[in-house]
Amino acid sequence: MAKSSKSKRKLVGLVSKASGHRTYYTKKNTMNTSDKLVLKKYDPLTRKHEVYEETKKNLGRNEVKARKS
Repeated sequence: MAKSSKSKRKLVGLVSKASGHRTYYTKKNTMNTSDKLVLKKYDPLTRKHEVYEETKKNLGRNEVKARKS
């Protein structure tokens, strides 16, 4: 059976500030962390540890669109 989507955790993408590529995905608890995630992770394109920031873009999988009635 499918997992219930009542969880407060959302799937977010992380984009490198240096290269601009979305390399990592993670889940974030929106109740505890309301601001954007900023993490330092390895960027395979630049081959260095770079700052990654949470994207504003919708990934298409983490939000259910409301039905129009």
